[in-house]
Amino acid sequence: MTPLTARIADGVAAIPADQWDACAGRDNPFVGHAFLTALERSGSVGGRSGWQPIPIVVDGADGAPAAIAPAYAKTHSQGEYVFDHGWADAWERAGGSYYPKLQVAAPFTPVPGPRLLLRDPAAAPALIAAIEAVTDRHQLSSAHATFVEPAQLPAFEAAGWLIREGTQFHWTNHGYATFDDFLAALASRKRKAIRKERAAAVEGLTIRHLTGTDIGEREWDAFWTFYQDTGSRKWGRPYLTRAFFPMLGAALGERVLLILAERDGVPIAGALNLIGADTLYGRYWGCTEDVPFLHFELCYYQAIDAAIARGLASVEAGAQGEHKLARGYAPVPTWSAHYIPDPNFRRAVADFVARERAAVENEQTFLEELTPFRKG
Repeated sequence: MTPLTARIADGVAAIPADQWDACAGRDNPFVGHAFLTALERSGSVGGRSGWQPIPIVVDGADGAPAAIAPAYAKTHSQGEYVFDHGWADAWERAGGSYYPKLQVAAPFTPVPGPRLLLRDPAAAPALIAAIEAVTDRHQLSSAHATFVEPAQLPAFEAAGWLIREGTQFHWTNHGYATFDDFLAALASRKRKAIRKERAAAVEGLTIRHLTGTDIGEREWDAFWTFYQDTGSRKWGRPYLTRAFFPMLGAALGERVLLILAERDGVPIAGALNLIGADTLYGRYWGCTEDVPFLHFELCYYQAIDAAIARGLASVEAGAQGEHKLARGYAPVPTWSAHYIPDPNFRRAVADFVARERAAVENEQTFLEELTPFRKG
């Protein structure tokens, strides 16, 4: 067998797009070359952001990448949505330096997907070994692959990584032809509540769905204002730069869906989505006018409308949010994998992860009973 060679690339942009996407595929836009290079070129990652792109590449016998990990050296734990601040505090109190750490992820994106980008599936163990080697040789505290798609968990488990469980709320298309078909699957009281919410949210407003070249600088200016407002309230400062959004639109074109609410022709709120092979991914939202239920309308109900119209199987509307339950989004497990070289620290984290998983699964069972669908 020809030995495989592992290396660290100087950013995603340093790897030709065709070679990256031959590993990443086109199903999930957040691990594609276009999305990740837009983050780099817009200054959203790199520099002083605390996200230093260091993709780990395993080259095949033909000299082209056989496997890639979208890896970042992190000097904080922001923008990950799988929270390890308690782990960092414990390691620091014990006299260690938790940062920098290695993060294998799509930055600022709590979307499940492949974290081992594989042109050759047989290269998965070599890629995991390369991630471990980078962690060990640079004496990093840990490596974390967050929002790992379930199909890749066995590869991490086989390598001895700790597996952590979380919860998100996703909408599933059970063959609905219209939004009313979806409503028909709900209990009568929930159905009436959603209709009432939708009517109140859009009163006096115009809702527009824009893709591709229909999204111009006027629309990006409006959405940037919305994004800044939400980001400043949730995170203290927005993660993404103004330059990122038109770069994303130019790179992904019809795969970008911007839903705007306008009053008298002026945008007052918006939700940005990306379109995958079978999923609509809701990412960012914001507003300049507080309208009751408009957040639910743009982020959840309009997303369902768009998914049904495109024949998509699901809508993933981001992290957290038990309020999504009443809108037809059901709890689903999410997964992350963690490599911790220090044996004592690993034992402590393993104990925490095991206890946390039991609590998470109990909560998921409870939440499932709260979905608005007709029982029986």
